[in-house]
Amino acid sequence: MSSKNETESKRRRTFAIISHPDAGKTTLTENILLAGGAIHLAGEVAARGRRRRTRSDWMKIERDRGISVSASVMTFEYKGQIFNILDTPGHEDFSEDTYRTLTAADSAVMVLDAARGIEPQTLKLFEVCRMRNIPIITFINKMDREAQDPFDLLDEIQDKLQLDTVPLYWPAASGNRFAGMLDITNDSFIAYKRRSISDDSKGDFKTLEDLDDDIANELKEGIQLCKELLPNFDQMAFVEGNMTPIVFGSALNRFGINELLNLISDIAPSPKEQNAVRMDKDYVVTPSASEVSGFVFKIQANMDPNHRDRIAFFRICSGEFHRGIRLKTASGKQINVHNPMMFLAQDREVAERAYAGDVVGISNHGQLRVGDALSQSGNIRFEGIPNFAPELLRRVRTIDPMKAKHLRKALTSLAEEGVTQLFQTEIGSELIVGAVGVLQIDVMKERLVAEYGLEVEFEIPSVSLARWLSCEDAGKLTKFMERNRSASARDLDGIPVFLAKNAWEVGYISDKHPDIRFSTARERTS
Repeated sequence: MSSKNETESKRRRTFAIISHPDAGKTTLTENILLAGGAIHLAGEVAARGRRRRTRSDWMKIERDRGISVSASVMTFEYKGQIFNILDTPGHEDFSEDTYRTLTAADSAVMVLDAARGIEPQTLKLFEVCRMRNIPIITFINKMDREAQDPFDLLDEIQDKLQLDTVPLYWPAASGNRFAGMLDITNDSFIAYKRRSISDDSKGDFKTLEDLDDDIANELKEGIQLCKELLPNFDQMAFVEGNMTPIVFGSALNRFGINELLNLISDIAPSPKEQNAVRMDKDYVVTPSASEVSGFVFKIQANMDPNHRDRIAFFRICSGEFHRGIRLKTASGKQINVHNPMMFLAQDREVAERAYAGDVVGISNHGQLRVGDALSQSGNIRFEGIPNFAPELLRRVRTIDPMKAKHLRKALTSLAEEGVTQLFQTEIGSELIVGAVGVLQIDVMKERLVAEYGLEVEFEIPSVSLARWLSCEDAGKLTKFMERNRSASARDLDGIPVFLAKNAWEVGYISDKHPDIRFSTARERTS
């Protein structure tokens, strides 16, 4: 155990930002970076035609479409603490990337649209947080637009998410009447001034006494009901994932951002203990432990368009990481870390030191994969990161037949990132990509053109479902694949896969072969 390691890990706040598309997640991220001093000018997603562009959405397709399709990491210092923001894709087609990113988070900020409340993707992402016991702070965004009644929003959170809600601030109206919010803890009013995209001046703020009588009365009534009907904030209930503190605001107009940052600083948990396996025995990794350990939760290729780079995002769980350290995977592969990086989206700088909770980038040429555990001894394995069966299968071919080998290499690289999954059929060695939705296929197509110079066509194959195969009797599994070679394939790790025409066929074949397991998810560990 090291007191320095413990002190440094307690300074870390590693949190994800999750939301349904268009709830304002990327705009919030930009303005958190601005308020934290990490950037000097926020690039609003809606500022089309302007030179400003978001820092967290750095891919061309993200900037063109105004959506997040890849997780990004941003590190900055705030009030003597190190904040590591994990910005996640909001679109459901990229939910696997979001799931992987949440494995690296100690807490999450859930962004809700004040007019729409809980939306389908928000619900899915919350379920992932609940599975991993990730505490959630809720930011109710777009209060400067017409919104639902605040109590209706709180009721929806309580009913759909089964969370106790504790507003630490209460809004004074919404939309054109929005005047600010009251800090319930300190009984102080924070006034709101609408700002244009080009207006950085603060102007003259109203005080609580300046409010119109109807707004002031609504505010007093709302606060009174909060104090009578809702529980007080309880740190333990929050950390255990049973309670969510609420902040209201407008990310676009930079209102409520400082309050959110201060709340993260004050109550978000520092890195916690991680369950692991060491030498085939259950083991608990503590942040203050002397041995450096952690896991890879994301691979990203071509972040720098001038180089064919390939970066593994490594979440540190224990120890003092330093430049030049030698780490091993659980399978014994040694990794020499010469130039580890810290991130501000695609921008980077060399990381000389890092501690539990930090995310560093490790350059590699295919040695590391998502789910790999790294430690100095090579004896530690963490809980694996699952892959889920794709909902869309496509056969892919290059328009130029001479580039078939180049295509195979590009598809393998993208599959190792987790952009899509890749299956190779037993007969003909055809390449079939698997995705959650159509947008994933679109992103792959654009990246193949932009990063690899490959024009491709996607075709609908005769199969539509993929299931991983396993059996306690290896001989039975081999015999099954031999008898069903036309429907057999292997994934990137060489694991057997059954490709079915439809769900009925999966049910029919699995009934005929009860010893064979047809799985919709597979956990990958190093």
